[in-house]
Amino acid sequence: MDVKRLLLLIPLAVLAYLIVVQWNQDYGQVATAPQAPAISSNAGDAPSPTTAGSDDLSVPSDAGASDMAGTMPGDDGAGNSRDLVAVSTDVLDVRIDPQGGDIVYAALPQHKFAQESEQPFVLLADNASMSYVARSGLQLEGHQGRITYHPERTEYRLDEDAGQLEVDLSATLNGVDVLKRFTFARDSYAVDVDYFVTNNGETPVTARFIGQLARDNSRDPSSGPKMGMRSFLGAAYSSPETRYEKIDFEDIQEGNFANRDVEGGWVAMIQHYFTSAWAPPQDQQNLYYATTDSQGRNVAAFAGPTRTVAAAGETALGATLYLGPKVQERLEAVAPHLELTVDFGWLWFIANPLFWLLDHIHDLIGNWGWSIVILTLLVKAALWPLSAKAYKSMARMRKLGPEMQRLKEQYGDDRQKMSQEMMKFYQKEKINPLGGCLPILVQMPVFIALYWMLLESVELRHAPFMFWIQDLSVKDPFFILPILMGASMFVQQLLNPTPPDPTQAKIMKMLPVVFTFFFLWFPAGLVIYWVVNNITSIAQQYVITRKIEADPSIGKGMKTK
Repeated sequence: MDVKRLLLLIPLAVLAYLIVVQWNQDYGQVATAPQAPAISSNAGDAPSPTTAGSDDLSVPSDAGASDMAGTMPGDDGAGNSRDLVAVSTDVLDVRIDPQGGDIVYAALPQHKFAQESEQPFVLLADNASMSYVARSGLQLEGHQGRITYHPERTEYRLDEDAGQLEVDLSATLNGVDVLKRFTFARDSYAVDVDYFVTNNGETPVTARFIGQLARDNSRDPSSGPKMGMRSFLGAAYSSPETRYEKIDFEDIQEGNFANRDVEGGWVAMIQHYFTSAWAPPQDQQNLYYATTDSQGRNVAAFAGPTRTVAAAGETALGATLYLGPKVQERLEAVAPHLELTVDFGWLWFIANPLFWLLDHIHDLIGNWGWSIVILTLLVKAALWPLSAKAYKSMARMRKLGPEMQRLKEQYGDDRQKMSQEMMKFYQKEKINPLGGCLPILVQMPVFIALYWMLLESVELRHAPFMFWIQDLSVKDPFFILPILMGASMFVQQLLNPTPPDPTQAKIMKMLPVVFTFFFLWFPAGLVIYWVVNNITSIAQQYVITRKIEADPSIGKGMKTK
């Protein structure tokens, strides 16, 4: 067999192998939604005392916390039996552990675990499959370990005619009354967490609010098996100097994150489509740090300033906890730059305007699929002049192909002479040999930006288009769109000039197959963009090619054999 043909068969064999592997990854795994823990902590998936209450939520010893550093909430040995407090609103279903007042479970009723499932998506859980909790504690002078709170009741539900819901947990420690209040609002994923400290003693005491997000290394449940780039899973921080900084779990495990003492800011755990974040008051100095706990979980945390509560005095400390989808307008309302957790990658400056435009189009027509189609046409219109220039160059090369082949045959043995004659030919006929690459080069940044935009936009999660496309955020279940994309690429190649080198020509013919393979597992929304873009490009290129071929002034001086 010819060596060149053998080399061309190798990529096809690799593609076939990868298809089998990817098929097994996609269909060989069955995901199950975590179940809500029972209100009693002795049943079901409820966290045990060793998982929810045993770790010291320690502040770094160099944080300037005087003699209290390192002892914020740990296990106070309150025993194994405690009741979880269930709280339900229109958008949140959470469980609060009175032992410390941590949120150990959070489900999002308006976001389903799977499109055909009735189970809500679970963001926080503490069970055998995932340990991910939002912890908060009061570092109170004279008290070591977690505070055991007493809830007024164990079940709360936001009434249909109510705008907000308050959940109070109370405790008395050495003459200090502590009220921990969770305030939930209608249609809001932001929870206000406040401590109201009343000092009934005769001497001042100090208090400090500390918030932590603790997560193990379990896989992202919102990011199913797929090819291509994946959304970031890890921690993120923000400060006035550094608006958005990602910290992966490996750096947390290795202690590579330096403590940050800044005004304002926030700390978050981010994953595909969803995030949890602590946003303390922006007008106070906050310490941000990362560490691991005794279970090996990754901890991203903040500690507010230490407050002194005078004898017979009182004070309030608080922060906002966000638990929900990465919707930019909701995140912006919580803290400055929190919307950056919607991570559009290094081409964010292209992706952000594209999403803004896509969002406004959707406001008008109400269908994300058709919004992508209209966005594609608008992007194509913006690039139309550049594409036209490139297609004219390609059409000229196509028409003048016989003359280029004649020069190659005439000077093929003298590469230097052939290059000189080809350059003269290009100049005479006003051909840019690289002109055909310009549309691809210009479109690639837009394509990559669109990829990240569609990958990161929770608005497209489970969003239907029409017919068999019922979720724009995942692959076409029947692979029809990728095949259409490959077919459109093949038609485009028919309009392009044939490369003079036979091996190069064969490789070019393989490109539709290669691209079709890669697009098989791309989000359907992205493939819709590419198909529509290809169809409009074919129409534009066809018109230009016909016009160039009908122009008698082009190639007028071509020699014939």
